Amino acid sequence: MIVVSDTSPISNLIVVEYAHLLPALFGTVIIPDAVYQELLANGSHHPVTQSVKTANWLEVRAVSDPQRVSDLERDSNLDPGEANAIVLALELQATQLLIDERLGRKEAKRQGLRITGILGILLAAKRQKLISMVGPIMDALICQANFRIRPDLYAEVLKLAGEQS
Repeated sequence: MIVVSDTSPISNLIVVEYAHLLPALFGTVIIPDAVYQELLANGSHHPVTQSVKTANWLEVRAVSDPQRVSDLERDSNLDPGEANAIVLALELQATQLLIDERLGRKEAKRQGLRITGILGILLAAKRQKLISMVGPIMDALICQANFRIRPDLYAEVLKLAGEQS
């Protein structure tokens, strides 16, 4: 299984202290150089930076076609991390791309990539009994990581997780 990730799933799971779900679900997670730089952008003492620097399950790779990245940034209005993650996933013929941002997800789907975001990761973790509940982690993402989840999507994820009240 080849899994490539954008910045958001990794950084947000680190903030809420659930990054261990990534290697448990996927083994190694590959990130492009641009995503690595984004993850380190908060400075050497930030928890995300410290976690990323010590994560033995993360593998940093360079994209082979930087022009394709530039084209995606320009044509699809993507940030460097998203564009690099999509291009790297295509180059590696990744099994899955971990990405949360709407524009990036739309472009990844258009390119034929199989995607999931942080909420899909939580549902997979619950199915594999790595976590007992999704709701409290979604609440932590909202409160601690300022992660935005539409109310209808929040309710749908709870329903899929079997946690409706």
